[in-house]
Amino acid sequence: MAEQLWKGRFSKAVDSRVNDFNSSIRFDQRMIAQDMKGSGVHAAMLARQGIISEADCEAILGGLASIADDLASGALEIDPAAEDVHTFVEQTLTARIGDAGKRLHTGRSRNDQVALDIRLTLRDESVRLQGLIADLVRVICKKAGENTASVMPGYTHLQRAQPVTFGHALMAYAWMLLRDLGRFVDATRRMDSQCPLGSGALAGTTYPLDRAFTAEKLGFDAPCPNSMDGVSDRDFCIELAAAISTCMMHLSRLSEEIILWCSWEFKFVELDDAFTTGSSIMPQKKNPDVTELIRGKTGRVYGDLNTLLVMMKGLPLAYNKDMQEDKEAIFDAVDTLSLCLTTITPMLDTMRTLPANMRRAAAAGFINATDCADYLTKKGMPFRDAYKLTGQMVADCIASGKVLEELTLDQFQGYSPLFGQDVYQAIDLVNCCEGRTSYGGPSAASVKGQIAQALDALDAWEKGAKA
Repeated sequence: MAEQLWKGRFSKAVDSRVNDFNSSIRFDQRMIAQDMKGSGVHAAMLARQGIISEADCEAILGGLASIADDLASGALEIDPAAEDVHTFVEQTLTARIGDAGKRLHTGRSRNDQVALDIRLTLRDESVRLQGLIADLVRVICKKAGENTASVMPGYTHLQRAQPVTFGHALMAYAWMLLRDLGRFVDATRRMDSQCPLGSGALAGTTYPLDRAFTAEKLGFDAPCPNSMDGVSDRDFCIELAAAISTCMMHLSRLSEEIILWCSWEFKFVELDDAFTTGSSIMPQKKNPDVTELIRGKTGRVYGDLNTLLVMMKGLPLAYNKDMQEDKEAIFDAVDTLSLCLTTITPMLDTMRTLPANMRRAAAAGFINATDCADYLTKKGMPFRDAYKLTGQMVADCIASGKVLEELTLDQFQGYSPLFGQDVYQAIDLVNCCEGRTSYGGPSAASVKGQIAQALDALDAWEKGAKA
C-alpha cells in the first residue's frame, strides 16, 4: 500500500475499505501527463522566485522527464495502490531524486493541483473532439455534394411535406455540428482564461509565488482572481459536458434518420456491411447497430451532465471530496462522444445513397401541393383561397387514386381558369426544389453554397486552432 501524503496527523492506519473507497487512481491516472506538466512549471516558478534552489529544480525536472520516459516505454507502471495520480508522481519522484522531490509541493495543495490537471486534460480532450467533429462535417459536406439533385420527401410530423434533396437534408446536420464546434471552442476559451495553480488549499499561500508566470507558461490568460473559486470551480466541466450532450443529441437525431432511411420502409440509403450486424436467428437481417447505440448512449451522456450538476448544486466553498466524482462523469462523456464520432464518420462516408428510391417516395404523398397553391397565388389568387382549393384537389385525387401530375389540363381548369399548361412545370418535383432559390433552400445552387460556406467555416476553425 502506498503511503498517504497526509499521514502525519493520524495515530492509526486508515481502514483498508476507506482506502479503496477514497482512491481515485483508477480514473485520474489519465491526467498524469498534465499533472507532470503542471509540476514542472510549478518547480520552475519556485526556483525563479528563490523558494527552492536551481539544483533542486533541475533534479525535479530531470526526475519528471525520466518518469515520463519510463511510463512511455513500459519500464514504469502506475501503482494501483496509490491514492491518486498526484501521490503516485510525487512519491515516485522522491524515490528517484531524494529530498528535492519533497520540495516540489511547496506552496501548492492537491486542491489547486487537481483543478489545474483537469483543466489541462479537458483542454486537450476538447481540442481532440473538435477535430473529430470537423472530420464528420467534412464527410457530410462530401456526401451532400454528391446528392444535390437527389430529390426526396422532406418531412414534418414524419409525414411527407415538401420536396427537398438528400444533400439539403444532410447539410442541416452539418450546421448543427458546426454550432457544436463553436460551443467546444467557446468552452475551451473559457477553460483557458484562468489558471487555478497557486490558489493553494483555498486561501493562497505565504510564499511569494509568481502566479502570472505559471499561468502564462501553462497557456492560460491569467491566474484566477479568487483562490476559493480557483479550487472549487467546476463550471468548465459542466460547460464541456453540456457541449458534449448537445453534440450527442445531434448525433442521435442523425442516427434516427439513418435508422429510418435504411429500413425497407424507406430504403433511401444502404449501410456498408462493415458497419452493420446481423441476427442470430433471422438470416435476412442487416441491423444498424451503430446508429442505435449512438441513440442509446446519448442518454448516458445526459446522465453524466446531470451527475455534474447535481454534484455541485449544494456544495459550500471551497473544495469538497464530492468533487472527486467530477472526473468519472466528464471523462465518460468525453470518451463516449469520441467513440461515437470515430464510428459514425466512416459509417457515413461508406453509406450508399439510393436516389431512385428517394424519387419514388417523393412522387407520392402530394409533396408538391404547396407549389400548386403558390402557382395559383402567383397568378393572382389570394394564397388562403389557393391553399383551400389545392386542398380540395388533393382530397379529390386521393379519392380517385391519382396524383396532381396525372390530372389533365381540363381537369385543372375545372378547378380554376388560372391553371395553364405551365402548371406541369410548376409542380414537377425537380422544379419544385430548384424553384426554391431563397437563401438556405434546397436548390442545387443553394446547397452548393451551403457546402462552400460550411467548408469555409471549417477552414476558419482550423486556422484558429493552429493560432
